[in-house]
Amino acid sequence: MSRAETLQSDRAYRIEPEAKYTPQIGALAEMMNYARLTTLQAVEGLTTEQLDAVPEGFGNSIGMLLAHIAAVDRVYQVMAFQGRDLGEGDEMILGGLTMGQQGTPPPTGQGLDTLLAELEASRALTLATFETKDDGWLASRLPAPFDSMNQHWAWFHIMEDEVSHRGQIRILRKHIAPKKKE
Repeated sequence: MSRAETLQSDRAYRIEPEAKYTPQIGALAEMMNYARLTTLQAVEGLTTEQLDAVPEGFGNSIGMLLAHIAAVDRVYQVMAFQGRDLGEGDEMILGGLTMGQQGTPPPTGQGLDTLLAELEASRALTLATFETKDDGWLASRLPAPFDSMNQHWAWFHIMEDEVSHRGQIRILRKHIAPKKKE
C-alpha cells in the first residue's frame, strides 16, 4: 500500500499507515500527505504572474506562501534531525520562513513547477527520515534548546501551518484567478 498521489484516489481519504513507518509516525505521515494534496489542489494551474500577485490588502503572494510551507519543513528538519538552530548557510530557509523579512527572500518569477519541486524535496527528506524513526522518537522532546516541544507536536505543527496557509492561498486565488461564471 502506498500513499495517495491525488485527491481523486480513494486512498486519499483513509489514514492507513504504510508499513515502512511505525504506527503513529505512519498516521502522521498520512495526515501530512492529505494536507499536501489539498495544497496542491489549491494551486493547480496557476501561472507565474498569479503566483507572484499580491492583491490590494494582502501581504503575501501564493508563491511566497508556498516557499514558506517548504521552509517550515526545512526549519524543523534542522531543529529535529540536526539538533541545531538556523545559522550561516541557512539564509534561503530563513527567507522563506519569514516570508522575506529576514534572510534571503524567495525569488519572484518562479513557476509553479519550481515551487512544487521544493515542496516535494523538502517533504521527501522528512518522510525518508521518518522511516528511520519510531514512535518512541515521536514522543521524545526535540534537542535543546528546542526541548519545550516534542517531536509529535513539532511535526503536527508543520501540518497545521500548511493547512492554515492553504486557507490563505484559497482566499488569494479567489482574488487573482476567480472562477468564471458559467
